[in-house]
Amino acid sequence: MSDQSAAPEREFMEYDVVIVGGGPAGLSAAIRLRQKAAEEDFDISVCVLEKGSEIGAHILSGAVIDPIGLSSLIPDWKEKGAPVETPVTADQFLMLGPSGALRIPNFLMPPLMNNHGNYIVSLANVTRWLGEQAEALGVEVYPGFAAAEILYNEDGSVRGVATGDMGVAKDGSHKPGFAQGMELRGKYTLFAEGARGSLTKELTRRFKLDEGRDPQKYGIGLKELWQVDPKKHRKGLVQHTLGWPLDDATGGGSFLYHFGEDLVAVGFVVHLNYKNPYLSPFDEFQRYKQHPAIRDTFEGGKRIAYGARAITEGGLQSVPKLTFPGGALIGCAAGFVNVPRIKGSHNAMLTGMMGGEAAFNAVKDGRQSDELVAYAEAYEKSAVHKDLKRVRNVKPLLSRFGTMLGMAIGGIDMWMNQLGIGLPITLKHGKPDYATLKLAKDCKPIDYPKPDGKISFDKLSSVFISATNHEEDQPVHLKLKDDAIPIAYNLPKYDEPAQRYCPAGVYEVVRDDQGNNPRFQINAQNCVHCKTCDIKDPSQNINWTVPEGGGGPNYPNM
Repeated sequence: MSDQSAAPEREFMEYDVVIVGGGPAGLSAAIRLRQKAAEEDFDISVCVLEKGSEIGAHILSGAVIDPIGLSSLIPDWKEKGAPVETPVTADQFLMLGPSGALRIPNFLMPPLMNNHGNYIVSLANVTRWLGEQAEALGVEVYPGFAAAEILYNEDGSVRGVATGDMGVAKDGSHKPGFAQGMELRGKYTLFAEGARGSLTKELTRRFKLDEGRDPQKYGIGLKELWQVDPKKHRKGLVQHTLGWPLDDATGGGSFLYHFGEDLVAVGFVVHLNYKNPYLSPFDEFQRYKQHPAIRDTFEGGKRIAYGARAITEGGLQSVPKLTFPGGALIGCAAGFVNVPRIKGSHNAMLTGMMGGEAAFNAVKDGRQSDELVAYAEAYEKSAVHKDLKRVRNVKPLLSRFGTMLGMAIGGIDMWMNQLGIGLPITLKHGKPDYATLKLAKDCKPIDYPKPDGKISFDKLSSVFISATNHEEDQPVHLKLKDDAIPIAYNLPKYDEPAQRYCPAGVYEVVRDDQGNNPRFQINAQNCVHCKTCDIKDPSQNINWTVPEGGGGPNYPNM
């Protein structure tokens, strides 16, 4: 990106703090900033930019939440009507085989895996509620505006962001409703874009935030929401599985949460360091639902929503440097997910609060555009750091030893950490996820069963119920660095895995009637903003950028 001085003249608005991303981390930061303003009688202006059509539109999570984050931010959340209403009443952990299931006794599970005291929620609805709390405190929340560009001061510090232009045609010309993007300038800018944020990528490169850190690791999480037969609903049940349909060398697992009025959230996670280019996370998910121990839950029910999103899985050793001149990374933009617990929203909220407090104190002290070192120091001493430290070796153990042995050793390590005698070392992650694929010639194609339209489904019908929509006549937001690579390199070497790792049918290899002359087709309108392509493409040729604000999925109750 060029410095702000080289940008065309645009309208601008100035704030004390600009926050990019209206998820749990961004809204927690905004709320904490305004809480501090009231507590210390020092006014501070805060705005939140959200690329989704509304707050919560792009939020996708299981979700079983640890309420520690919410209770720290808004202690009276129950009285204020937070949509957090289904406490966990039963915890089950199953190991699946092709036709059977073995339940692992709860007493063998490390205490941190216990969900007692946690709640099953729609994180999208919790986020909508947080948005209301933020606005009530005086935060300016702007949904439908995608932060597309970082602005810099002459000294190289971050000055804020600019939203993308609206009304640009696919050929780059201006349509009748064209509106130039606006600059949002701040003394500090907090980036809360979630996993693999497009601006976070640029900041990481520019300020070398990943220097001395392990590569960030990711999973893809796919989720459906079902209305099930009331006789099969067990409100408060939390069930997790490992094993089938994934082989032992491929990390991942499932969740199945009963909550609300006959609702079941079912999801499947595949770690993106998988090796077989023929693997399709979406089709593994559909196959999983046909397992005898799982299928009965959904028979007679109705699937009402679908979505997919990348998850940060690197943990402690992959957390980047959090601060840079003029701003900081908060929440999943930095990667605070506790992988064994499959939880990150509590840590996102807590780091949002830390970032907000550091920014408030800096502005109150008359500072701007410097580094919020107090935030980084607070993180190092925080419950978040402790949470990640005690599980730091689980993901590397799974990668090295496979699911069965890796989970067994990881479980022992978590027990030892519980007793204060964990491994004295921090294991490394090794390769980034894009570098783990084997060549297609060395792998066996996977023959996935056809969907039955009752329990299992195809990608396009799934995208339809994600309510995904993009203005059709706009520049493609999935940018190839080299248009030739998909067919000239990825196809012969890896059978172009984008056809399969994308959970929304965005990428296709299209041939003529004779099956010749392959070409790479991008159906950008289908994109559910999961970011998997940006992560897993073996050539790192796909750059995910924001489309027009308001585009993408519109998740209800996800």
